[in-house]
Amino acid sequence: MPLEAKEFVAFDAKEDLLSPLKGKRIFLSGGTGFFGQWLIESFLYCNKVFALNTTLTVLSRHPQDFFIFRPDLEVVSTLNFIEGDVRDFKFPSGKFDYIIHAATPVNVKLEQENPQELHTVIVEGTRHILDFAAQAGASRFMLMSSGAVYGPQPDAMTHIPETYRGSPQTVYGKGKLLAEKICIKAGQANGFSVLLPRCFAFVGPYLNLDIHFAIGNFIRDCLADQPIIIKGDGTPLRSYLYAADLAEWLWTILLKGSDARIYNVGSDEAVSIRDLAYRVRDCAKTSNPIEILGVANPAVHPVRYVPSIERARTELNLKPRYFLDEAIFRTLAWHKNKEKVIK
Repeated sequence: MPLEAKEFVAFDAKEDLLSPLKGKRIFLSGGTGFFGQWLIESFLYCNKVFALNTTLTVLSRHPQDFFIFRPDLEVVSTLNFIEGDVRDFKFPSGKFDYIIHAATPVNVKLEQENPQELHTVIVEGTRHILDFAAQAGASRFMLMSSGAVYGPQPDAMTHIPETYRGSPQTVYGKGKLLAEKICIKAGQANGFSVLLPRCFAFVGPYLNLDIHFAIGNFIRDCLADQPIIIKGDGTPLRSYLYAADLAEWLWTILLKGSDARIYNVGSDEAVSIRDLAYRVRDCAKTSNPIEILGVANPAVHPVRYVPSIERARTELNLKPRYFLDEAIFRTLAWHKNKEKVIK
């Protein structure tokens, strides 16, 4: 279901930022995922409002399946969808000024059952699209990286800064860190700038409610008025940036970010998984039970996954525009309207 224009109010003062896109060609991999759909929607909004005359080519493994849910996008003249796997897709012809690489499965099951597949999608997919960027004469290339590259957050560290080296523990995190290094090397060799947003956790329309994201699961459970089951002790701390902010931040980093410089993307407002469940239920105005199966150990520090966003604030003038409760309200409302449309 398309988003309403009000989601992109933050872009209303961004004409100067977006002016470099006028008349340009952009290539986006992973365009039918959560990030990709928000980038497409925000692109369409900005292209129309600011008369950018920009085109966006979107790589998807199964565009025809996507059009079943979004038939409106199949006929947009400024959008061009091509089918293929990021590891071996056929390069479209002509010059592309900006490349956004967002094609990576964020899938715990895949990490556990086929880690080699996940690794090749991340690493070989990045190599292939970098070859395309060189052929296309791109000036700026943005890799969608992840906070997973930091590994476990130290107990004494309330917010992870970009200067923290850390050590990724997952196949996903290790793959993303290697992909960053490959991108920097390719950018230096081919003369294009490399932008490196490290993304944390998000909430908003298009978020899949049935995979391992806690906030999505809680929203799903409230929409179905069924019990929220927290298998752990509820103490881990997370933070959630609303997806409209995410889109604004990503376009800003693409156009204004410094070459090979890392920018954390997320909210710095920490919330425990337990408190998050209650906040989602309060926003949904439901009374479904919340069950916490684990028992907290007061001697153990809660696990944290919360970024410092001072670099984005001070260098790019970015900040979260939506508080968590409003983000939850908006996500709930979108899903309720989506259900009405489907029915």
